[in-house]
Amino acid sequence: MARQVLFLHNDPTAPEALLGETFAESGFDVDTFVVVPPSRAADPALDVNFPDPLDYDAIVPLGARWSVYDDRLADRWVGGEIDMVRRGLAAGVGVLGVCFGGQLLAAALGGTVARSPQPEIGWCDVDSTRPDLVPPGPWFQWHFDRLTVPPGAVEVARNASATQAFVRGRALGLQFHPEVDRALVEQWIAEDTGDDIRGLGLRPDDVRVNTQALADDAAARLRLLVAGFLGLLDKDPQHDVHGIR
Repeated sequence: MARQVLFLHNDPTAPEALLGETFAESGFDVDTFVVVPPSRAADPALDVNFPDPLDYDAIVPLGARWSVYDDRLADRWVGGEIDMVRRGLAAGVGVLGVCFGGQLLAAALGGTVARSPQPEIGWCDVDSTRPDLVPPGPWFQWHFDRLTVPPGAVEVARNASATQAFVRGRALGLQFHPEVDRALVEQWIAEDTGDDIRGLGLRPDDVRVNTQALADDAAARLRLLVAGFLGLLDKDPQHDVHGIR
């Protein structure tokens, strides 16, 4: 029987993209769940009934334009998603958090999330102490918040701006976006009505050029990253129960 993975679409503009393809190539049945639909993007404070995490072998909370600490959301779906992640981890479900999803995972495990003094957009170098789990190299970024490593977790990748990855048991949190392909990056550039890119002193065309040059190599490293994460699923789930509440 094929293993099951659930992608949580926290933002209608942040799909699983290459991550979905890679999990499918690895023999998973792929399921998705829409947290904030397009009709609520301007007003994301809604209540959500999340699926049972125990129906899946892995859960992947994806990115979002909002903050984990947004007061409008803490007692609504963000709190519900944190509860879902904690329940899944306590039962041995693997969790791969991506950008906002990585920050939410950090919060679920007792870490913190705050505004970053060094936001990142575009392709940024990432150093790794576990290249078998998180290959080093340029990874795509688009974040204005950053996380702290939760108690009991180990930082496995970072750069001068932020922790870029941490691991604890079957949980792997990422600050960057390994899922992007050229089309998704172009969509995000086109939708940058708030001028996030220019606000950091960057040019959209430079992001495009770098994407053309780096996207294929990043896609190859994504496959190594997913293989490393799937290796975590073989860990004893009891190693990840302590401290989850």
